[in-house]
Order: sequence, then C-alpha cells, then structure tokens
Amino acid sequence: MQSDTTPSDDLSGAAARDIADVPAAELITTTAVHLMSAAAVKCGLAEGPDAEQHLDLAEARILITALAGLVVTSAPDLGGQHARSLRDGLRSLQLAFREASDVPDAPGKGPGERLTGSVV
Repeated sequence: MQSDTTPSDDLSGAAARDIADVPAAELITTTAVHLMSAAAVKCGLAEGPDAEQHLDLAEARILITALAGLVVTSAPDLGGQHARSLRDGLRSLQLAFREASDVPDAPGKGPGERLTGSVV
C-alpha cells in the first residue's frame, strides 16, 4: 500500500515533533540571543580587523527594537533570572548603539526605548 505522505511531509512532521519538545522559554531565549548577536555586529561590536565594515546602525535599530519587543512582552513569563539577563543584554546594546551614533537620539527615542524607557 502506498503512503499519502511525501518525504517533505515526513520532514515537517519530524521538525514539528522536535520543536514541540522545546520549552517556550528556551525558544524565546534562543531567539533573543540571535537578535542580540546580530545587533552587536551591526553596532560595530564584532571582533576582528573588519568589524567596522559590519557597522550598520539602521539595521541595528531594527534588531534592537525587535529585541526590546520580545524581551518586554515575554519577561513576565520567563522568570526572574532569564528576564534579567535579557534586559541587561538589551540595555547594553541600546547603550552601544548610542555610543556608535554620530548624532545620538534624544533620551527615550533610541531603539526600543519606547518599550523600555530611556537608557540614559
């Protein structure tokens, strides 16, 4: 008897089962770490002689704002230690963005600050 599923259906089913085993807090934290890493690179914080080539504050602003939304909205569900670490990382990126900017945003107007409040 022939199956009605295709190999891609089998893969998506396996992926769904795998993702179903991961706790929400872990998924949120992993996503936040990816956003933090990308924002750090775009703020010019990458290591190496070519770090300056990756500086892109327009992109960093988008990433930091997305991170702020994720951190602020998920913090109540993550628990103290996870939320605190994410908030600290977010604040560090917001300050790094200000430092990298030739013309700093007004207090409360930096990336994500409408969600977190001013970092200065």
